Amino acid sequence: MRSTVNFGTSGLRGLASGFTPDVAGAYVRAFLETGCSGAGTQDVAIGVDLRASSPAIAAMVAGAVAASGWRPIYGGAMPTPALAAFALKRGIPAIMVTGSHIPPDYNGLKFYRPDGELLKSEEAPIGAAAEDILAAGWSFAPAGLPTVEDNVAVEYTDRFISSFSASSLSGLRVGVFAHSAVGRDLLSDILERLGADCVCFGHLEDFVAVDTEAVSADHMVQMRDALKAHGLDAIVSTDGDGDRPLLLDETGHQINGDVMGALTARFLGARTIVTPLTSTSGIELSDWFETVTRTRIGSPFVVEAMNQAATKGQDRIVGFEANGGFLVQTPFSLDEGILDPLPTRDAVLPIVAVLASSKSAGEPVSRLAATLPPRVMKAARLKEIAPQEGSKFCDIMAGSFVTRTVFDPILSDISAIDTTDGTRLTLVDGSIVHFRQSGNAPELRCYVETDTAEATDRLLETMMAKLKQHFGRKE
Repeated sequence: MRSTVNFGTSGLRGLASGFTPDVAGAYVRAFLETGCSGAGTQDVAIGVDLRASSPAIAAMVAGAVAASGWRPIYGGAMPTPALAAFALKRGIPAIMVTGSHIPPDYNGLKFYRPDGELLKSEEAPIGAAAEDILAAGWSFAPAGLPTVEDNVAVEYTDRFISSFSASSLSGLRVGVFAHSAVGRDLLSDILERLGADCVCFGHLEDFVAVDTEAVSADHMVQMRDALKAHGLDAIVSTDGDGDRPLLLDETGHQINGDVMGALTARFLGARTIVTPLTSTSGIELSDWFETVTRTRIGSPFVVEAMNQAATKGQDRIVGFEANGGFLVQTPFSLDEGILDPLPTRDAVLPIVAVLASSKSAGEPVSRLAATLPPRVMKAARLKEIAPQEGSKFCDIMAGSFVTRTVFDPILSDISAIDTTDGTRLTLVDGSIVHFRQSGNAPELRCYVETDTAEATDRLLETMMAKLKQHFGRKE
């Protein structure tokens, strides 16, 4: 029997109905056998997001943990970074049941080794071991979920309260768009304990997927209405499992995640930055950091590159993705204490850091964001492109001047080609066109970056029209 769920850019994903006891149990046992030999104890931390399917899948996970000779510790409904921090502090594995920002009928598992986030190279061995376990017909007795361990929430809150000043956000009036984000109450509590006056709105009982990089028009209207109605300085939120931030400035403009990442890194005084190719090139243009390392898309690649930077003796290392999820590799001294490492995506730190920067500078969030050199990146996708077909196209675009010129003459004038993840073409005028086959779905993605939103829109529209023509798609 083959599993119907698969590893994507961050964790195991699939339809919630695909996480049956045998499938979930096989992956849990495979993970514990292949990646957790260095655990400090036989405990495994488990958490869930607010999807309807998550508690039942968590019960399967807990049963498989117990049947594998380990002891499940249940953190309850909790942000992924909170569960990861709890486990990392104790040197134990963690398994988060979440589908992040994907539709509610999907779900997933995120695995954390005793020493941190699962690396990309470790996924294949776990998948192979899981298939062997499935083939062997391994089963386990159902088990109820343990009592919720309150320290998971307490320690995550203390991470910010013990390092930021209690007046870091005083005088700021902040809206918290609650929707069905698992960390909505913790986020409000942290902001208020750092001095902010919070207005919470949009609380939903049923799970609704909110992609912080593609917020629906209805949700944007809802947030902007709240901004005006309550006289807010900013609106903040996260995705479903609390590892990607959302921030609207005082004008109702959304601050991109990579801009938040750069501002947070500057606030911390970081020297080494690790970020994927899709983050704004304004990071390098800013000259704020000593070293900027670019990676493939996906937090496991960022984690791996941060580890390598630490091995080389670099210090004050952070990472972030274009979605704003922020990773801390080394400790940082802040107003009230030490911010400990947390090398997995977190949404609260960039929210707090950007708001604290705004308060400290006495400037609105919009003006703070404008200190980064202006670069605008947008993306689109062509669906139903088979992985081998999309990858072949990317390879040809990297290697053939003739193909690029036939595709569009603008791509004949190239100053740099980067094939770290797909094909990223830097034009002589500084504009960027990046073609990449998705790691999660059969689709080809196109990222475009220029100096202005108008130029980016025009170039992206042109590239997508040419892609449709190339692959024989009708408008």
